[in-house]
Amino acid sequence: MKKNKDNEGQEIPRLTFGARLRNYFFTGLVITAPIGITIFISWSFIQWVDGWVKPYIPTVYNPDNYLPFSVPGVGLIFSLVIITILGFLTANIVGRSFINFGEVMLGRMPLVRNLYRALKQIFETALSQKGQTFTKAAVVEYPRRGIWALAFVATETTGEVEHRIAKNYPDMSQEGHLSVFLPTTPNPTSGFLLFVPRQDVILLDMSVEDAAKLVISAGLVTPGFVAENAVEEDKEKAKNLLEQA
Repeated sequence: MKKNKDNEGQEIPRLTFGARLRNYFFTGLVITAPIGITIFISWSFIQWVDGWVKPYIPTVYNPDNYLPFSVPGVGLIFSLVIITILGFLTANIVGRSFINFGEVMLGRMPLVRNLYRALKQIFETALSQKGQTFTKAAVVEYPRRGIWALAFVATETTGEVEHRIAKNYPDMSQEGHLSVFLPTTPNPTSGFLLFVPRQDVILLDMSVEDAAKLVISAGLVTPGFVAENAVEEDKEKAKNLLEQA
């Protein structure tokens, strides 16, 4: 590795051709890998839906019967149309009656009813326009004092949980508790629900999306951050430079 000197006489290391080539490769990998993986997953999902739905599409509406090549995405489009039509039909009294009848039948099946109710609640929570999402990113001490973990604040703890905690531990419940979700890395869809005293939760300025990236990347992708006093320090440095000039 060669070295050059800057204006102040300090030696600046100069990268070799191999090092520059390696940096170019990793830079290109960082750019192309997310795009390639996204395209691959999307294409695999479209093919998976087509494989399940296309055999049930009527011959008249299937363009594969008219064209010399297969049209990707037909099964996905057909599925979206059918789901939209079903949503329209179930919006009236007759449609809701059929849905209620189907739910009653499923409610009589011991194992199926539990699965159906759980899935229904998950989809209603995830797709409801009034559904709540994580409000803030935060850090909490977990699994012991001195070790911090990234978490997502869901809601303020209420109901029986808060009542029981406040009754048994009144000294720790003066400021209430927050319901926080502690995700696992690199799969943030699993984790732990914790009820943490409000004073033990440190809220972060980063968005929930940036916090999710930090979790998924196992700490490799760190969101940008400017400390509260950094701007004032920069202004002071600029002022000193102007005075020296």
